[in-house]
Amino acid sequence: MKKIPAAFDLALDAARRDAGDLGNHAIDEYLARRLSRRELLRHASLLGCSSIVLAAGALVAPQRARAQGGPAGASATIRVAHLTPAGRVDPLTVADAAGLCLIAQTGEFLVNDEGNKSTLTPALALSWSANEKGDVWTFKLRQNVKFHNGQPFGAKDVATTFDRLADPKSGSAALSVFKGVLSKGGTQIVDEHTVAFHLDAPNGNFPYYVSSDNYNAVILPAGFSGDYEQSFVGTGPFKLEKYEAKRGASFVRNPDYWGEKALPARVQFAFYADSQAQILALQGRQADVMGDLTVQGGLGILNNPEFTVQGVKSSAHRQIHMRCDTAPFNDKRVRQALALAVDRNVLVRGLFKGRAVLGNDSPFAPIFPSTDTSVPQRHLDLAQAKKLLAQAGHPNGFAATLTTEKFMEIPDLAVVLQNEAKAIGINLSLKIESQGQYYGKGTFGNSDWLDAPLGITDYGHRGVPNLFLNAPLVSGGAWNAAHFSNPQYDKLVGQFVGALDVASQKKVAGDIEKLLLDETPMIIPYFFDQLVATRKNLIGVRFTAISQMYFDRARMTA
Repeated sequence: MKKIPAAFDLALDAARRDAGDLGNHAIDEYLARRLSRRELLRHASLLGCSSIVLAAGALVAPQRARAQGGPAGASATIRVAHLTPAGRVDPLTVADAAGLCLIAQTGEFLVNDEGNKSTLTPALALSWSANEKGDVWTFKLRQNVKFHNGQPFGAKDVATTFDRLADPKSGSAALSVFKGVLSKGGTQIVDEHTVAFHLDAPNGNFPYYVSSDNYNAVILPAGFSGDYEQSFVGTGPFKLEKYEAKRGASFVRNPDYWGEKALPARVQFAFYADSQAQILALQGRQADVMGDLTVQGGLGILNNPEFTVQGVKSSAHRQIHMRCDTAPFNDKRVRQALALAVDRNVLVRGLFKGRAVLGNDSPFAPIFPSTDTSVPQRHLDLAQAKKLLAQAGHPNGFAATLTTEKFMEIPDLAVVLQNEAKAIGINLSLKIESQGQYYGKGTFGNSDWLDAPLGITDYGHRGVPNLFLNAPLVSGGAWNAAHFSNPQYDKLVGQFVGALDVASQKKVAGDIEKLLLDETPMIIPYFFDQLVATRKNLIGVRFTAISQMYFDRARMTA
């Protein structure tokens, strides 16, 4: 083989200094022969980085890659363009889509929610059943399963995991899910492969609380002591190869997996600051797949025959909360007025090109079997909105600040809401923060968003509405940014949660929906489809409406 010229190394060093994160990633892909010279040059022109062009011109990188052996084959590595996690990745505290997707690469749940399927499917639990009252649920666990560190999986690991998640002193993000449902000590070991959850109150939907819907609930070894980013320990088909905060992560096939072995040898995640950078990576052939694609920013992908865009219906939505204990939103007529100023049809058409459905200012999405769809839909009514503002003492409107996060379509939603509010005299100033700023350090009780008089928060998909009804709306709820407190509402939610069949749940749901339309502590304008984009030659990627992506059955075609 020819000796690599020193000129190439010098050019490469210069290119790396000037290229930034995106450019350096492109160089790495070129050196690994996953990006052609032509594709590298095209990427360089998009970034305006001439030093990359000089380095590529040496034509030595392909020879170096061949000398080192190159990639094993077409399906050896799946490359993912991924958003940078909002904070440290830890199942105990994770709350962002980027972090929870990474955890799902190695971690497994007792039960899986397969999205559009109407039933849960077994994972680390083979079966589950409730007592007659619905306050004790017993789960039979899978045998002959090992964690990546070689330790066997059993009932002790399950009990320890859920005691940790339900412990008020642990800082668990899942406390918002388990408050009033499962307390520390409530998960009891029956035998080595059986656990019984003794609940605080009857709950007809409890299996969803320990499913993949509850992304914090991956099972960890009983002896887990923290620093999850160093191990990503779990029982899944992939195990950690390398994790670099702010840069990326790679996972390799777990040869000791209890189930069918993963097809790809490796899944490689490169982190990007926003969706536009992800899309650029996909278009520049630096990545094979990206999740959380937005219609608004992804038209170049949606209309490109090189890509496949898949979608599933979901309960994912945005909650526009209004603080019910702070003027002017302490008057429900003001809250109703702002809700009546929102043109939901325009949002569904404009932001989602029809890949969403109307919301009716309650968490009951159309996909929930328990939703009472007979409750009248709220529509745009500017005349009534102005009338309500005048009755509330604001005939000339008022000014307020709308605080929200830079995530997916939310900044666009904020601008639309700002314009629509002007039509009834409400002048909104926008405060759009990064997710890290918006959520603070991941401990929801210490985050500024809970104190914002008016804000927009992202809520990912859940298979049942229980979490949406509890944490953001019950009196003292962990995510109650609206500071809503209504004894009748709290009573109805208790009845809904305790109902053991869909017919009973639906009856209570109608009363809840009507109450929330009247009180309007929040505006929920739409429920949107979850979208994933892949290159045409990548097949077999599975994903959920809650932003998890699974690559164990994925492969590259010719």
